[in-house]
Amino acid sequence: MVKKLYPDAASALEGLLFDGMQLCAGGFGLCGIPERLIDAIRDSGVKDLTIASNNAGVDGEGLGKLLRTRQVKKMISSYVGENKEFERQYLAGELEVEFCPQGTLAERCRAGGAGIPGFYTKTGVGTAVAEGKEVKVFDGQEYILERGIFADLAIIKGWKADESGNLIFRKTARNFNAPMATAAKICVAEVEEVVPVGSLDPDAIHLPGIYVKRMIVGAPYEKKIEFRTVRQREAA
Repeated sequence: MVKKLYPDAASALEGLLFDGMQLCAGGFGLCGIPERLIDAIRDSGVKDLTIASNNAGVDGEGLGKLLRTRQVKKMISSYVGENKEFERQYLAGELEVEFCPQGTLAERCRAGGAGIPGFYTKTGVGTAVAEGKEVKVFDGQEYILERGIFADLAIIKGWKADESGNLIFRKTARNFNAPMATAAKICVAEVEEVVPVGSLDPDAIHLPGIYVKRMIVGAPYEKKIEFRTVRQREAA
C-alpha cells in the first residue's frame, strides 16, 4: 500500500505548488476548511493563484489569509459577502472574480471530476452570469453552457480517514469537500484522525481513497464561529 500520510502540511504539499496554478478548495465559510494546508500555501509564498471555492473565508481566516498576502489572482466563487479585503481588492481592480451560482459551482467541480467538459443549465439565463456563454434551446427553454472545473490541486478537510485515504466528512463539513476532491489532478486532505485500514464501515465512506493522494492529521482545531447569535434570557 502506498504511504499517503505525511507528517505536516508543508511536506504534504512539497513539489505540488507553483506560481499561476489553479486550486479547488473545500469548505463553506469557516466550516470544513483545510486550515493547515491553507497556512502552508501562505507560508510557501506561491502567487498568482486561481482558486475555485464557495467563498474566500473571512478577513484573516481561511482563504482570507491568502487574500491578505496578495497571493490570489482570481477567485471562482458563489458568495463573497463576509470578506472586506475581498471587496476592497475586487473594487480596486486588484482581484479577478468569476461569480458562479452555488449549485452551478458544485456541478462544475463534479463534472470536471467525472471527465465532463461542460453542461447546460437554466441557472443564470437572462442574467449577467450568462454573458459571453453559449446559449442553447432544449424543448423551447434556453440553457447556458457551463464549463467543468479541473484544477492542478485540490485541498480538502475531512473528519476521519483510514491509512489508505478512505475518508468520512462530519455533518455539514461535507459541503464542497467531496466534489472539490475529485476535480483536480492531485487531492491533498487534512483530517482530524487516521485509523487502521478496515476500521471504517465501507457503507459510511464518503470519499474513496483512490482520490486522496496525500493527507495529514491537522488536529487539534480551534472551533471558529463566523457569527455568534444569542437571544436574551426571558425574565423569570
